[in-house]
Amino acid sequence: MADPTFWVAVSFFLFLGLVVYFKVPKLVARALDERAETIRAELDEATRLREEAQALYAEYERRQRDAEKEAQSIVTQAEAEAERLAAETKIKLDELLERRTAQAEDKIARAETLALDEVRLAAAAAAITAAEKVIEKSLTKTKSAALIDASIDELAMRLN
Repeated sequence: MADPTFWVAVSFFLFLGLVVYFKVPKLVARALDERAETIRAELDEATRLREEAQALYAEYERRQRDAEKEAQSIVTQAEAEAERLAAETKIKLDELLERRTAQAEDKIARAETLALDEVRLAAAAAAITAAEKVIEKSLTKTKSAALIDASIDELAMRLN
């Protein structure tokens, strides 16, 4: 009994007996089971969150693709609209230039006509003045009276 190994063995078995008496293995097993269940629940939650995140990521990618397609569609439509507006503007500008050219040509034609009329009037006035001077020099009183009488007779015939 004086051997220390004996007392170590006795204390070891007493310790084991106390551990079994207080049901420590069941408590440890229950704690381990609870811990395993908690870990399993956390893993399930993590899996669920991962799947949710993947679904959200896929939705985000789909929306991004849709937005890119829509942006490309908007750009294409804007380019087509710009080309259409440019074509319309060119047509309207050409029409405006044609109208302005026609107006300018009409103004030039009217100005030419007015200038010709003024030249004719000036020529007629000069011819009348020259004719008056020639008539004054060559016309005598008897010729003058005969011309007036002939003009009155001719006027009377034209008025009837």
